[in-house]
Amino acid sequence: MFLTVSETGRMDSMNAQPAKELEEIRHQILEATARAERLVSSTDEGRWSRRTPNGGWSPAECLAHLNLTTEQCLPLIREQVRRGRDQGSTRSGPYRKDLMGRVLAWTIEPPVRRLRVKTAPAFVPTADSRDRLLARFRELQAELEAEMQAAEGLDLNKLKLASPFNSRVRYNLFSCFAILAAHQRRHLWQAEQAAR
Repeated sequence: MFLTVSETGRMDSMNAQPAKELEEIRHQILEATARAERLVSSTDEGRWSRRTPNGGWSPAECLAHLNLTTEQCLPLIREQVRRGRDQGSTRSGPYRKDLMGRVLAWTIEPPVRRLRVKTAPAFVPTADSRDRLLARFRELQAELEAEMQAAEGLDLNKLKLASPFNSRVRYNLFSCFAILAAHQRRHLWQAEQAAR
């Protein structure tokens, strides 16, 4: 569903197909949820909280980190969606990652073969039970999908936000969605490796 600006400057819904770029990221978010569910169901309790021999995160820590990241990103996304609506900033696509978004998405895409970066203290995870972590992951994924739906029809190329990892790094809202999807693939891949 797209949003259009009425004569009053308010955003109104109209029936239309979502932009294909946003729909592709939505599909990636759904796949990440299914992948997390498979990870949880196939990992025994002993492996769930065990770190890798090289000191890498456990599957539990990987999922906890994804939850922390989405929790930090959602308020930033909501603020940009609100701002876009208030400004009447509309666009039906195509949506594109800006330069920073392309670089970050490429860098974090799995398998991890590029520069490893130490995470900010606010994103350092702690292990928890499989059920609690998965329940929270599902909840946050649903919130993220809802925000993506709310963002449809806005000019995601122009709405900018600062990274929750480093406030000096800025990228557009479409890039944010793409980076989150790549980040989920990276840490689910890492969790799958740790579970083996």
